Amino acid sequence: MIFKWLKFGLVTRYNMQSIYRAARSDDGFGSLQGEHFMADWTPDLTRSDKPRYLAIAELLADDIRSGLLAPGDRLPPQRKLAAQLGVDFTTVARGYVEAQKRGLVESKVGQGTFVLKPSRRAKAILRAPRVEPVDLSMNLPPEPDDPVLIERMQDGLAEIGRDLLSLLRYQGFGGSQADKDAASAWLSRRSLVPSQERLFVTPGAHPALLGILTILAKPGDTILCEVLTYPGVRSIAAQLGLRLVGLPMDGDGIDPDALAQACERLKPKALYLNPTLQNPTTLTIPEQRRAAIASVARRYGVPIVEDDAYGFIPTRKIPAFAALAPDITWHVAGLAKCIGAGLRCAYVVAPDSRSAWPFQAALRASNVMASPLTAALATRWIEDGTADMILRFIRTEAAARQMLATEILPPEGLYADPLSFNLWLGLPKPWTRSAFIGHMRATGIGIGLVACDAFCTDGNPGEFVRVCLGGPTSRAQVRTALDFMAHALVQPPELASTVL
Repeated sequence: MIFKWLKFGLVTRYNMQSIYRAARSDDGFGSLQGEHFMADWTPDLTRSDKPRYLAIAELLADDIRSGLLAPGDRLPPQRKLAAQLGVDFTTVARGYVEAQKRGLVESKVGQGTFVLKPSRRAKAILRAPRVEPVDLSMNLPPEPDDPVLIERMQDGLAEIGRDLLSLLRYQGFGGSQADKDAASAWLSRRSLVPSQERLFVTPGAHPALLGILTILAKPGDTILCEVLTYPGVRSIAAQLGLRLVGLPMDGDGIDPDALAQACERLKPKALYLNPTLQNPTTLTIPEQRRAAIASVARRYGVPIVEDDAYGFIPTRKIPAFAALAPDITWHVAGLAKCIGAGLRCAYVVAPDSRSAWPFQAALRASNVMASPLTAALATRWIEDGTADMILRFIRTEAAARQMLATEILPPEGLYADPLSFNLWLGLPKPWTRSAFIGHMRATGIGIGLVACDAFCTDGNPGEFVRVCLGGPTSRAQVRTALDFMAHALVQPPELASTVL
């Protein structure tokens, strides 16, 4: 009964608004000269994760788009709405100003704020689909904004749609012949030429890593990794009941001597590495160190799991572990960082045919197959050169954002590769990672920060944060965020919080 009552109340309110609009329209019941309908408008701010003033403007646009608000409606007075929402008056005032900038409303002195008949610009805003919040804590590549490139990407999507029905069927595990050919062409840029029976198209790097570790280790076994490592592999290890042990690192990566000692003492089942533009430090292991690590791993019979998520980003190519030691290396080449995170596709190279059999069984049990639609799109973009265009854009934009960071942020404690799309930032005293992240989030700056705890395996992370510069955030927004960060870093936390 209560649901019927609520529904009736909403319909009645909407119908009453419709009656008032018809009453003042030229083609309805007539015009109410000099009178304006006062909209009973109270936005639900919990529907948006934006700063509250921006949420007010966006929710206003939503309700104009849906017809709940119509041209001529008078919005509630700012102080009244502030009291209803439990926010400061200035927050509502800023929200109304933002809506006015977008051409959605106009303010008349002594009369109030009124919904406008949408202008061409406002119509474009209202026609745009509501964008869901993006998790900026994820390390996303910069998002293409070149209309020519976007159109080309869309053309590729339209092209694979011509054979849509076949892509909606079950397919054999590991990818079609066309998908494997494209994968081989893509991997050849990393000096990899695997045989077809060792090559698999999988539904993303994360499922691939889960499948590999499932067949290499059983609950209670030890897996070695960098002392600062990808959070995803920490989650996988926890899920599988594996003991993840981090190895000490220097400027060239993990210490080969420490690796040898760990192999002697712990009898690990695998060594997991993210060796190029390592997440989170952006460190790349040089070729000589890679050879030394591979030599130790081969001596102790420890397989290497190479997560090459960023391997295609650098222009100066360093051989992959799978090229230096193909007989002991599982190579995982995801497309999330070099093309787009939503393209859930990764190319896996097994060390030999015998290893491929249990891997195929493990991944088939959990995922059945990679999405044929996704694999076909990746294949199309690789074949027609679109993937190369996206990769060039990511490199160019990442380099531009890193230059901004170098110009704006103090150099002390700043670690980054010129082509990475994240920073590893050590915080000056007395800042703590939690205080700094809380301060930046309070400003509403659209940039992702993650505390070092997410990456650390030894329980002593220090005061570091990973700063993500990519995703849908524009270069101008990145500059603004970096300016805020630079200002905060030279202030004590308590002063920065009052100034900003």
